[in-house]
Amino acid sequence: MKLQEMIGLAVFDVESGKEIGKIHDFILDKNWLITGLELEGKALFSSHVKTVSWADIAAYGEDAVMIRSEKAVQKTGADDIPFTYLLGRRKLKEMQVLTEDGVLLGRISDVYFEQEQGNTILGLEISDGFVSDLIEGRKWLPCTTEMAIGENAVMVPPMSEQRLEKAINSVNG
Repeated sequence: MKLQEMIGLAVFDVESGKEIGKIHDFILDKNWLITGLELEGKALFSSHVKTVSWADIAAYGEDAVMIRSEKAVQKTGADDIPFTYLLGRRKLKEMQVLTEDGVLLGRISDVYFEQEQGNTILGLEISDGFVSDLIEGRKWLPCTTEMAIGENAVMVPPMSEQRLEKAINSVNG
């Protein structure tokens, strides 16, 4: 499943069946784990956002995300969020992917994870630009422990260019 496909999904409280909000973004950590999600509804000049910890998600699918209780929604300081997928100060989307020996592989266009694998990010969809995407298609880079999210780029091992695969719609093909 791709994170981009889940942006905008409704979030429901399992106890009451009440819609709590919609997914606005995902919160990630440096270990390539999804730690939570951000809900729509940040006030214009507020420094806090509404978040739900990954541990409070009961289930998710292609149509909705179910949380254990409305009490799971927390206010989190925007500065306390290490990384996000789509928006925010340190977002992954559009971040450059560079090998440690200086080869630019492209920019992150999406992030893959698999329901059976929990909240672990499995790989990155990388774009090499519009024209290249049309001619060659986007590429998929499996995540490894050697990959690191830096200030301005994701740093990957030198031989990562050989590990690029043609992007697929789902991890299972």
